[in-house]
Amino acid sequence: MEGPEDTHRSGPSSRLPWIAFGLLCAGLLTLFLVYPTYPNYDSYYSLLWAREIWDGQKPVFDAFRAPTEHPLAILFSMFLTPFGQGADRVVVFCAMASVAALGAGMYQLAKLAFNRWVGLVAGVLLVANWDLILLAVRGYLDVTYMALVLWAAVLETRRRRRGWPTMLLLTLAGTLRPEAWVLCGLYGLWMAWDGAHVLRDGRIALREGLSRVLTRRGITWLALGCVATGLWLATDTVVTGNPLFSQTYTSGLAEELGRTQSPLAIPFTTISFLRGIDGLPLFVAGLVGLLTTLWIVPYRATMPLVLFVAGIGTFFLLGFGGFSVIDRYLLVPAALLLIFAAVLLVGWTLMPEGRVRTWWARASLLGGIGVVVVGAVNLQPNSLANDLKFRGDAHKDLVRVLDEPQVRAALKCGPLWTPNHKLVPDSRWILDAGNAEVLPRSMLKPALFDTDVTGYGSPDRRVARKAVPDAEGLRGPDGRLLYVTVKGPNGTPKRDSRGDVLKTTVPNPTPTVTRGVALLPTSRLALVRQGYVFVGDDRAFDVIPPAGFRRIATSTHYAVYASCRP
Repeated sequence: MEGPEDTHRSGPSSRLPWIAFGLLCAGLLTLFLVYPTYPNYDSYYSLLWAREIWDGQKPVFDAFRAPTEHPLAILFSMFLTPFGQGADRVVVFCAMASVAALGAGMYQLAKLAFNRWVGLVAGVLLVANWDLILLAVRGYLDVTYMALVLWAAVLETRRRRRGWPTMLLLTLAGTLRPEAWVLCGLYGLWMAWDGAHVLRDGRIALREGLSRVLTRRGITWLALGCVATGLWLATDTVVTGNPLFSQTYTSGLAEELGRTQSPLAIPFTTISFLRGIDGLPLFVAGLVGLLTTLWIVPYRATMPLVLFVAGIGTFFLLGFGGFSVIDRYLLVPAALLLIFAAVLLVGWTLMPEGRVRTWWARASLLGGIGVVVVGAVNLQPNSLANDLKFRGDAHKDLVRVLDEPQVRAALKCGPLWTPNHKLVPDSRWILDAGNAEVLPRSMLKPALFDTDVTGYGSPDRRVARKAVPDAEGLRGPDGRLLYVTVKGPNGTPKRDSRGDVLKTTVPNPTPTVTRGVALLPTSRLALVRQGYVFVGDDRAFDVIPPAGFRRIATSTHYAVYASCRP
């Protein structure tokens, strides 16, 4: 069989990877320029938190529906803060550059494990996935995270126990996504172990194994494997006073939004998500390719298989721990399945000349044609173009309507109210506004459990309402305050574990706003994506003007209403 060393032969085929990489970069740059898009919800919050730090303020991690913070994303955003309003486009550019780095890392990993042809096909299958490109054009940090993990695997594959370069990439990945904490810990343990084999009985093996790990060198590597976790906990401690804020806040919010799964459902969810990311043909091809690899060249599958198993295992741990269970957390395992799908398609190049190689090549040709046909049938270029156009046009439209002089003047009367949390970070970024200056009307939703001493069924809402003044915008239609302070027997206000004064709802009020500025989506796409989004959580009347508000500005996708009455 052909070995990895045979892939370095010179010839016309050796230039194909460079040509493919050049075409990929050119295509991504063209997409960036022709369809100007802007960051997603999470990335805008990283920019906002970085701007708060830049201004000498403590970032507000517990804003209503705020995403989990990512220390490296905030640090990177701080370097972009001097770019001003243009920093959001730089985030998108870097995310799209990460696609190129990810494609190159995919090629290198598959080439080192198998050969050049498997690498090329795996890279093509990866970047041809439009869902990945959509993540990049919205500035998701997941693409950068994937690139860091794959390049760490490349370094380790090139030289076993590479050391600090591999750990550095994994640590950076661990400050972007907590799933990498497992990889950091495993690599720290791998480096701590000196590689000697202990083959006697279990008790002796354990004792000698611990003696080999618990040396000065071993403890140093174990500590380095915990750096990413430590940085995340330190960030939470400095900002919130709670080192486990990200874990507790994320799990509570995940349960509230219905993103958690029972332990019995996690395996089925995993299969469903992997199938959804890769598509059914490539998902099946990846599983068959994995089995084929383990059959014919198992020793070459070590690194891709380790990453795949670690990714699946981490996803299971997240699900069992009550954290959000969303498909993006399986992007790395889904990408590794594409390597095994590539093995199924061109793995015949690993075989010596003969009947098996010939028939495998013919079957792969038919399978490749099938994958292309299925992809072409499912591709909807007009829909994709319209989606990209909306993302750019809607943001520019939002900038235009919020920059209207009458809108800026009306903001002196009260906060900007959006239907829900979707438009909050974009609006705050455009207006250079603080957490209390842009508020979602959905946070005024009545308590789910009126018997709760806090008066709020949602901890997320309870914490977020701290930023909302009672006297401005929180009165019912009859003029009564919607929320009053909970007092103890001696008349002093009650406080929760965080030291915040507890408030409860006035019985049966209709939450509304009486002053400030209301931003409402008006086009069909804006309503669906930014207005009435969460059917079980959003309220239909939040996308209509509050009583007494008059229209002061309109645009293609939005309308702005204001009220300055006392």
